[in-house]
Amino acid sequence: MSLRSYIYLGWIGNGKVDEGMMEEAKDHIEAVFGVAGKLWDSGDSPPDAFDPIRRQHSSTKILRWLLQEIPADARKIMAVTDGDLFIPVLTFVFGEAQLGGKVAVVSTARLRQDLSGVPSPQRVFRARFLTECVHELGHTFGLTHCSFSRCVMTRSNTVLDVDTKFSEFCRDCRSLLKDLQRKEG
Repeated sequence: MSLRSYIYLGWIGNGKVDEGMMEEAKDHIEAVFGVAGKLWDSGDSPPDAFDPIRRQHSSTKILRWLLQEIPADARKIMAVTDGDLFIPVLTFVFGEAQLGGKVAVVSTARLRQDLSGVPSPQRVFRARFLTECVHELGHTFGLTHCSFSRCVMTRSNTVLDVDTKFSEFCRDCRSLLKDLQRKEG
Protein backbone atom coordinates (compact mmCIF):
# COMPACT_ATOMS: atom_id res chain seq x y z
CA MET A 1 0.00 0.00 0.00
CA SER A 2 1.31 3.46 -0.86
CA LEU A 3 1.88 6.17 1.73
CA ARG A 4 -1.33 7.88 0.57
CA SER A 5 -4.24 5.63 -0.25
CA TYR A 6 -7.81 6.32 -1.22
CA ILE A 7 -11.26 4.84 -1.29
CA TYR A 8 -12.21 4.93 -4.96
CA LEU A 9 -15.82 5.18 -6.11
CA GLY A 10 -16.75 4.54 -9.71
CA TRP A 11 -19.96 4.46 -11.73
CA ILE A 12 -20.29 1.36 -13.93
CA GLY A 13 -24.02 1.62 -14.63
CA ASN A 14 -25.74 1.64 -18.00
CA GLY A 15 -27.72 4.81 -17.38
CA LYS A 16 -26.57 8.30 -16.54
CA VAL A 17 -25.49 8.80 -12.94
CA ASP A 18 -27.56 11.28 -10.92
CA GLU A 19 -25.86 14.67 -10.72
CA GLY A 20 -23.81 15.02 -7.56
CA MET A 21 -24.59 11.51 -6.30
CA MET A 22 -21.06 10.13 -6.49
CA GLU A 23 -19.53 13.30 -5.04
CA GLU A 24 -22.01 13.14 -2.14
CA ALA A 25 -21.11 9.49 -1.53
CA LYS A 26 -17.39 10.29 -1.64
CA ASP A 27 -17.79 13.07 0.93
CA HIS A 28 -19.92 10.89 3.21
CA ILE A 29 -17.49 7.97 3.00
CA GLU A 30 -14.53 10.25 3.78
CA ALA A 31 -16.34 11.51 6.88
CA VAL A 32 -17.39 8.06 8.10
CA PHE A 33 -14.15 6.15 7.40
CA GLY A 34 -11.60 8.95 7.81
CA VAL A 35 -9.98 7.96 4.49
CA ALA A 36 -9.71 10.28 1.48
CA GLY A 37 -11.96 9.41 -1.43
CA LYS A 38 -11.48 9.70 -5.17
CA LEU A 39 -13.95 9.39 -7.99
CA TRP A 40 -12.87 6.80 -10.52
CA ASP A 41 -13.79 6.18 -14.13
CA SER A 42 -12.74 2.78 -15.38
CA GLY A 43 -13.96 3.61 -18.87
CA ASP A 44 -15.24 0.05 -18.93
CA SER A 45 -17.65 -2.34 -17.24
CA PRO A 46 -17.54 -6.04 -16.45
CA PRO A 47 -18.16 -7.89 -19.73
CA ASP A 48 -19.75 -11.06 -18.34
CA ALA A 49 -21.72 -9.88 -15.28
CA PHE A 50 -25.18 -9.80 -16.88
CA ASP A 51 -27.16 -13.03 -16.60
CA PRO A 52 -29.82 -13.06 -19.38
CA ILE A 53 -31.85 -15.78 -17.68
CA ARG A 54 -32.18 -13.87 -14.40
CA ARG A 55 -32.08 -10.46 -16.12
CA GLN A 56 -29.76 -9.33 -13.36
CA HIS A 57 -26.05 -8.71 -12.87
CA SER A 58 -23.84 -11.06 -10.87
CA SER A 59 -22.34 -9.00 -8.05
CA THR A 60 -19.68 -11.68 -7.55
CA LYS A 61 -18.50 -11.36 -11.17
CA ILE A 62 -18.37 -7.59 -10.74
CA LEU A 63 -16.13 -8.04 -7.67
CA ARG A 64 -13.80 -10.34 -9.62
CA TRP A 65 -13.60 -7.77 -12.40
CA LEU A 66 -12.91 -4.97 -9.91
CA LEU A 67 -9.96 -6.90 -8.48
CA GLN A 68 -8.31 -6.55 -11.90
CA GLU A 69 -9.08 -2.81 -12.13
CA ILE A 70 -7.68 -1.56 -8.80
CA PRO A 71 -5.64 1.65 -9.08
CA ALA A 72 -2.19 1.41 -7.46
CA ASP A 73 -3.06 3.88 -4.69
CA ALA A 74 -6.46 2.35 -3.85
CA ARG A 75 -7.08 1.20 -0.32
CA LYS A 76 -10.61 0.17 -1.31
CA ILE A 77 -12.66 0.47 -4.48
CA MET A 78 -16.42 0.51 -4.78
CA ALA A 79 -18.33 0.28 -8.03
CA VAL A 80 -21.85 1.69 -8.26
CA THR A 81 -24.33 0.42 -10.82
CA ASP A 82 -27.96 0.88 -11.77
CA GLY A 83 -28.14 -2.80 -12.72
CA ASP A 84 -30.09 -5.13 -10.44
CA LEU A 85 -27.66 -7.42 -8.59
CA PHE A 86 -27.86 -11.04 -7.46
CA ILE A 87 -25.89 -13.82 -5.89
CA PRO A 88 -27.03 -17.34 -6.75
CA VAL A 89 -28.70 -18.09 -3.40
CA LEU A 90 -30.67 -14.82 -3.17
CA THR A 91 -33.32 -13.19 -5.35
CA PHE A 92 -31.38 -9.91 -5.22
CA VAL A 93 -28.78 -8.02 -3.21
CA PHE A 94 -28.31 -4.29 -2.67
CA GLY A 95 -24.58 -4.88 -2.89
CA GLU A 96 -21.74 -7.24 -2.16
CA ALA A 97 -18.23 -6.83 -0.79
CA GLN A 98 -15.08 -8.82 -0.33
CA LEU A 99 -14.94 -9.32 3.46
CA GLY A 100 -11.68 -7.84 4.66
CA GLY A 101 -10.67 -7.20 1.07
CA LYS A 102 -10.47 -4.29 -1.34
CA VAL A 103 -13.61 -4.37 -3.49
CA ALA A 104 -17.34 -3.72 -3.16
CA VAL A 105 -20.32 -3.00 -5.38
CA VAL A 106 -23.64 -1.28 -4.66
CA SER A 107 -26.71 -1.16 -6.89
CA THR A 108 -29.16 1.72 -7.00
CA ALA A 109 -31.81 -0.40 -8.78
CA ARG A 110 -33.91 -1.40 -5.77
CA LEU A 111 -33.08 1.64 -3.64
CA ARG A 112 -35.10 3.99 -5.86
CA GLN A 113 -38.57 2.62 -5.07
CA ASP A 114 -40.70 1.38 -2.21
CA LEU A 115 -41.83 -2.23 -1.84
CA SER A 116 -44.79 -1.73 -4.18
CA GLY A 117 -42.58 -0.32 -6.95
CA VAL A 118 -43.56 3.33 -6.45
CA PRO A 119 -40.59 5.69 -6.94
CA SER A 120 -39.29 7.05 -3.65
CA PRO A 121 -38.49 10.74 -3.11
CA GLN A 122 -34.94 11.67 -4.12
CA ARG A 123 -33.90 12.40 -0.51
CA VAL A 124 -35.05 8.90 0.57
CA PHE A 125 -33.17 7.28 -2.32
CA ARG A 126 -29.98 9.23 -1.53
CA ALA A 127 -30.15 8.29 2.17
CA ARG A 128 -30.54 4.62 1.23
CA PHE A 129 -27.67 4.85 -1.23
CA LEU A 130 -25.28 6.39 1.31
CA THR A 131 -26.27 3.78 3.89
CA GLU A 132 -25.58 0.88 1.54
CA CYS A 133 -22.25 2.39 0.44
CA VAL A 134 -21.09 2.56 4.06
CA HIS A 135 -22.44 -0.96 4.74
CA GLU A 136 -20.55 -2.58 1.86
CA LEU A 137 -17.34 -0.66 2.55
CA GLY A 138 -17.67 -1.73 6.19
CA HIS A 139 -17.43 -5.31 4.99
CA THR A 140 -14.22 -4.53 3.07
CA PHE A 141 -12.68 -3.35 6.33
CA GLY A 142 -13.65 -6.66 7.93
CA LEU A 143 -16.94 -5.84 9.65
CA THR A 144 -19.66 -8.51 9.59
CA HIS A 145 -23.41 -8.02 10.10
CA CYS A 146 -24.39 -6.39 13.39
CA SER A 147 -27.31 -7.44 15.59
CA PHE A 148 -28.18 -3.83 16.51
CA SER A 149 -31.08 -3.04 14.16
CA ARG A 150 -30.17 0.64 13.69
CA CYS A 151 -26.48 0.05 12.90
CA VAL A 152 -25.43 0.52 9.30
CA MET A 153 -23.94 -2.99 9.45
CA THR A 154 -27.22 -4.77 10.15
CA ARG A 155 -28.50 -6.99 7.33
CA SER A 156 -31.08 -5.51 4.92
CA ASN A 157 -33.55 -7.71 3.06
CA THR A 158 -35.86 -4.89 1.90
CA VAL A 159 -35.72 -1.12 1.45
CA LEU A 160 -37.72 -0.84 4.68
CA ASP A 161 -34.78 -2.46 6.47
CA VAL A 162 -32.44 0.06 4.85
CA ASP A 163 -34.75 2.92 5.90
CA THR A 164 -34.59 1.94 9.58
CA LYS A 165 -30.77 1.94 9.70
CA PHE A 166 -28.48 4.85 10.39
CA SER A 167 -25.84 5.57 7.74
CA GLU A 168 -23.13 5.25 10.39
CA PHE A 169 -21.82 2.59 12.76
CA CYS A 170 -23.07 1.74 16.22
CA ARG A 171 -20.57 2.24 19.06
CA ASP A 172 -19.37 -1.39 18.97
CA CYS A 173 -18.88 -1.50 15.18
CA ARG A 174 -17.15 1.91 15.23
CA SER A 175 -14.72 0.63 17.87
CA LEU A 176 -14.10 -2.59 15.94
CA LEU A 177 -13.62 -0.61 12.71
CA LYS A 178 -10.92 1.53 14.34
CA ASP A 179 -9.11 -1.63 15.47
CA LEU A 180 -9.41 -3.20 12.01
CA GLN A 181 -8.18 -0.03 10.30
CA ARG A 182 -5.14 0.09 12.61
CA LYS A 183 -4.28 -3.53 11.81
CA GLU A 184 -4.79 -2.91 8.08
CA GLY A 185 -2.25 -0.11 8.14
